[in-house]
Amino acid sequence: MNPPGRPIVMGVVTEKVSPAELYEVLLSACSQDPSKIQASSKRLKQMLDMFGTFDALHEIATQRSVDLPIRKQAIIQFKNAALGHWRSRKLLSDEHRIRIRGRCLTFLNEVDETIAECNEVIVCKIARQDYPTNWPTLLNDLVGTIDGMLQRRYSTDLEDHEDTLILRRSLKLLNSILKEFANMKMLTGVKTMAAVVEQLRSVLSGYYGKLSEGVSTSSVNLDSPRSHNEIAFTHLVYKCLTKMAIWSWTRIDRLTPEESETNQTWIRDLFQTSAVQIQERVALRKSIITPLIQRGMNGPGYPKQFIDIITRHIQAFGKFFRRLQQLSHQRFVDLPLCSDLVLFYWSQVVEATSGPVELIDDSNHVLYPVRFLVQGMVLFKENLAQWTPTRRDGNPNKNSLSEEFVQNAVHLLITRFMPLNPKDLDNWISDPEEWVNLEDKENDQWEFEIRPCSERVLMQLSNQFSDFVAPLLVSTFQQLAPQRAVELTDIVQKEALYCAIGRCAIRLKGKIPFEEWLTHTLSEEARDTNPNYPIIKRRIAWLIGKWASEECTSASNPALLNIIIHLLQDRSQGTDTVVRLTAAVALRECVDTINFDADSFAPFLPIAVSELVRLIGEAETMESKRRVDDTLNAVIEQAGTRIAPFISIITEPLPQIWHSAGDDWLFKGSLLVTVTKLVESVKELSTSLGSITVPLIREGLMPGVLTYLDEDALNLWLAALRNTTVIGSVNGAPALSELLPQAISLLATNLDLLGRITDILESYFLLDAPGILQMFSSQLFTAFLGALKSKAVIANLKDILDVLCLLIQISPSSLWGEALHTSGLFAHILTNLIDAESDTTFLTHHIFFFSRIVMGDRQMFLQLMSATATALNQTETYLYDGLLDQWWGKFDNMSEPRHRKLVAMSIASLVSTGRQEVLQRLPTEIFNLWLDVFGEIKEVLSTRDTDEDESSVADSPTSLKRFWELDEAPSAFYKGSEGTPEYQRRKAVYDRDPVRSTQLNGYVAAHIREAETACGPQVLQNYLSKTDPAVLKQIQDEVLRT
Repeated sequence: MNPPGRPIVMGVVTEKVSPAELYEVLLSACSQDPSKIQASSKRLKQMLDMFGTFDALHEIATQRSVDLPIRKQAIIQFKNAALGHWRSRKLLSDEHRIRIRGRCLTFLNEVDETIAECNEVIVCKIARQDYPTNWPTLLNDLVGTIDGMLQRRYSTDLEDHEDTLILRRSLKLLNSILKEFANMKMLTGVKTMAAVVEQLRSVLSGYYGKLSEGVSTSSVNLDSPRSHNEIAFTHLVYKCLTKMAIWSWTRIDRLTPEESETNQTWIRDLFQTSAVQIQERVALRKSIITPLIQRGMNGPGYPKQFIDIITRHIQAFGKFFRRLQQLSHQRFVDLPLCSDLVLFYWSQVVEATSGPVELIDDSNHVLYPVRFLVQGMVLFKENLAQWTPTRRDGNPNKNSLSEEFVQNAVHLLITRFMPLNPKDLDNWISDPEEWVNLEDKENDQWEFEIRPCSERVLMQLSNQFSDFVAPLLVSTFQQLAPQRAVELTDIVQKEALYCAIGRCAIRLKGKIPFEEWLTHTLSEEARDTNPNYPIIKRRIAWLIGKWASEECTSASNPALLNIIIHLLQDRSQGTDTVVRLTAAVALRECVDTINFDADSFAPFLPIAVSELVRLIGEAETMESKRRVDDTLNAVIEQAGTRIAPFISIITEPLPQIWHSAGDDWLFKGSLLVTVTKLVESVKELSTSLGSITVPLIREGLMPGVLTYLDEDALNLWLAALRNTTVIGSVNGAPALSELLPQAISLLATNLDLLGRITDILESYFLLDAPGILQMFSSQLFTAFLGALKSKAVIANLKDILDVLCLLIQISPSSLWGEALHTSGLFAHILTNLIDAESDTTFLTHHIFFFSRIVMGDRQMFLQLMSATATALNQTETYLYDGLLDQWWGKFDNMSEPRHRKLVAMSIASLVSTGRQEVLQRLPTEIFNLWLDVFGEIKEVLSTRDTDEDESSVADSPTSLKRFWELDEAPSAFYKGSEGTPEYQRRKAVYDRDPVRSTQLNGYVAAHIREAETACGPQVLQNYLSKTDPAVLKQIQDEVLRT
């Protein structure tokens, strides 16, 4: 029987928790005794799997008489454990869930922030699963609480602390619930959110209208907590409204016309109200903070919380506008007052430049917070397209921005927002590498930081108003570029101009004499020893990289390369790490261009390689090392064989660099790419690099490392094999042959890497198939068997059979025959073919496999068939019949002429054995197969001095001309090995293939004669007599025509 208090769920008895014990465990968990904490932690983990624990935890958290640390521990444990098991019948009953939901809103007057925040998460997650089906009253109860608190609030001028707390908690909870519901993507979730929006839209709009009355210059009192709370409540209600509006904005196109019109009207009204209020809120904030700034903000009466909340409230407006713009730019520009709103934001940007720089900072407590200005810049940037001089249809735009407005905007950006500020320079000096790494990540941060954002605004102005912007930049360039900047302020301003020229490179191409400027001005500035000139030099390197990567100037220009290389190697006064790291990145941008001329770069190659390797060693952060290494990889790739004299410069420091990388897998992966590029560049010279390649490959495939470096390690392994000439040791260095056991192991055990490992083994076979079979035939075929029995994708399984075909083709049968049988591989492939339950294309590759065995050694094939019959307890006739059924049945699924000829030749070889199972099919299936191929395959034996047009035929090492072969080989045959020594190995195998070197007619004729010898003339004649005379005549004509 079931013991009392132990519920049974799906046959599993679950122990019921003891609330008293649970309380004691929580009490111990909050003690200062480490032994008690450890014991309670272990017991609590056990109790979380007991029935009723979650309900008991939640109840303890609600009891205000319990010590606060215990209540915190209880609700944190509930939040972390219960939400993931909310539907569990093993741990919770329906009664538990009802009680828990009922307690949730009792936390609305909770004083402790941690408990309140945990409850917020709990309610949201439970509501996502239970609302509205199992918790239909949630929103009504919550809105009822909010409504009651607001009514009480406006019925008196006194500020009740508890009512304020309940209202704040309720609004925050509602905001979190709406955020949770807005993220639901399933249809039921979308319907739920739609119903919630419909229910709350008018209610919250009413609340917002009432609360907004208290946010004005006349009603705000900095000394009154009520004013602060009024703005805080307004802010929370506004966030709820904008969440619903943004969710509705994304779905307007999917609604019915009536619903769409209703939602659009509501969103337009909210947007229009917001567009007016943002100006009022900004003015209010300025009126409050300006006097505070004037008299110093550190006094005891400074209203920090008030300034924080009103600043965050203003930023919430910007987030709302930006999100609407992101989701649908076209609908956004059609909203009422949109243009006025965007131009207001830009006016604030302009206004911010009229005062001291101290008024702008990334803080809530300055006159112009950076985030507010950036919001304005982003809105302005994305709206510029609607103000261009000419519309898309070619007609003039009546609402175009004037030339003066645009040029003033450009001037403002370049002179005030794009120059490096003192904080930038301090960060540069204190941590150069971190600073330059953050600068290189500016593409991800431009919407949040003012300097990168201003650069993007300039680029958009240049794109949309090129006729206004380009002349201004050209005239500014002509005025400032030739002048030598000496003072720091001039240097910083010149750096901003260079930044503008780089950002607008495409629009300025051909308008400024870049090559002349490069030779006369930039070259001199790159060698200036002024202590402040790293600012200019870093921007010069960046600028050159931009112009080269945008193909606005030739990246192969010796003057350009000379500057980059100088900045990379210079360590005299007037330069620093930032300059060298930037030069390294710029060099990569140059050499990565499509038209880069490696010959022009050759004179700079020795210095470039040595300095890049040196910089990798000097850099302190792994991110910097990786960036420099990326450049080294690009240089190696572009240099090709020219890199050979510098192999030792690259390889000698590698072990130390690798060791210092520790667990930074990104950098280690980059180093593996470096060695791979080096191997691919020097080709057969890489044979001597075993001391580097083999240890790196071995370490990259170690357990625990394989997950991070498998792809890069396998790429290096394959490159090393394709470019080497031997797999044995060279000068005592580790040999590639030492890695073979690991390749065999991965073949059998790692399906994720199967395709790449198959390619690697194929490269091994092309290097020394006989040697490999002598050492590893049994283990190798056993591994192949394991891979073929796995659930690998068909493409990988076909590749395995292709590799086996190659192995059989290029090695003697004495090395593979016995192992094929003892491993069970032959029997598995044969059985799989006879059963015919696999993919048809895959089964045709089975036939290619058997064809190669028969052509390689038909006697070995007969022995394998005989041994397999014994092993499978089947007759040989059964196996031969099954094999030949598939041989004929799958023939029409073979499309390539070389494969059809291979099968025709191998069936001829089978005929020569005299097996009756084969000969009895001779008059029908086999003759028909041969006639099909004879009709398709046109080839002749001829001498080299033939007068025939050789453009339509393919030569082989013999005198056989193949009219059926137009290409040397299918591109898939070389598997990307072009340009490597392996390509020649593959080509040699292809050229020596009997399919290409032997005439089919003569081959068939010779094997028919061998069949006659094997079984006797009379027996063969008995089979031939059953042939249709017309068919026999065709066969005789073909075999006599050699």
